[in-house]
Parts: sequence; structure tokens; C-alpha cells
Amino acid sequence: MTRTTPSSLGRAVLIGAVAGVLASLVMAVYAMGASWAKDTGFFTPLYHIASLWADQDDMMTSMMANQEGGDAFTFVFDTALLGALIHMMTGALYGAIFGLAVSKLRPGIALLASVGIVYGAIVFAVSAWIGLPIAAALFDSGDQIENMAEMAGWATFVIEHLLYGLVLGLLVAGARTRSAVPTSTSTATAP
Repeated sequence: MTRTTPSSLGRAVLIGAVAGVLASLVMAVYAMGASWAKDTGFFTPLYHIASLWADQDDMMTSMMANQEGGDAFTFVFDTALLGALIHMMTGALYGAIFGLAVSKLRPGIALLASVGIVYGAIVFAVSAWIGLPIAAALFDSGDQIENMAEMAGWATFVIEHLLYGLVLGLLVAGARTRSAVPTSTSTATAP
């Protein structure tokens, strides 16, 4: 049986948070590629997320520039940065929860990746039907936040979150594997 200490729980949370940030970046790349493929602008997902606090004008400009003028790469630095930061911090929060939740489990890489996919589905459901509507109400952000899953496309939104969970599970498993490998220090013994 694995003994759980406050420091091991803290390490599990930290590993989960870092893995969550990295998984959120993979998720964002997928979302941006899907948005570009749907002719709604490559950077639109970042502006969409940023509209939690920022005006939705950059999101709409990005979508319309691509649809009307063919500019799929309309870029507004500060809004894109805000969207990326919100997305990564959300990924870190969900990752920290995952790290804590699986801290006592010792499954192999494949099983932890599968658990991550299930977790991604849970994060999707919580985000789509609870988190985003609450965030929209708290920050008075409107329909673009409350109905983000519908606006992004349900299939795209589901795939993004399953991908997040898969990468999260793989990264947490990889971090555990690396930390479980004993480091040997060879000491020379005299004959």
C-alpha cells in the first residue's frame, strides 16, 4: 500500500497542474486547427475564450475576416494572450484535480491514459453544462461563453476535451514513470 503524505499529495497536484497546462496547449492547437478548417479563423478560439473578460469584437472580427476577406490568421496579441492564459489556467486547475484524484492509483500508462479520456469527458460535461454558464453569469460575458460548446461545434468541443484528457493522463503517467525510476549512485568499494 502506498503511503500518502502531504508532500506526495502536493507533488501529485503540481504534476497534474503542469500536465494540465501542457494538455491544454495540445487542446488549443486542435481547437485552432478545427476553427481554421471550418473557415472561422485560426485564432478565433483564443478570442472566444478571452471574451470571458474582453469584448467579443476581436472574436467576431477574426471570424468575419476569414469568412469575408479570406484572412484566416487575423491576430490581436493582447486578446490572444488573455485567451491563452485563461485556457491554460483552467487546464491547470482541472489537471491539479486529476493529479489529486489519481494520486493513490498506480495503474500503468495505458490505463491512466484511459482514465484521462474518461476524465476529459467529465471535464467536457462540467464545462459545457455547468462551468461555462456559471462563468458567463458571474462575468456577465453573454452567450458566447454560455454557449461556447454550441458555437465551437459540439463534436469539436467533445474531441478537444477527450484529447485534453488523453494527453493529461499520458503526461501524469510519464511523470510518475520518471519519478519511479530509482536513481542509482554507485559507490566504489575497496577490495
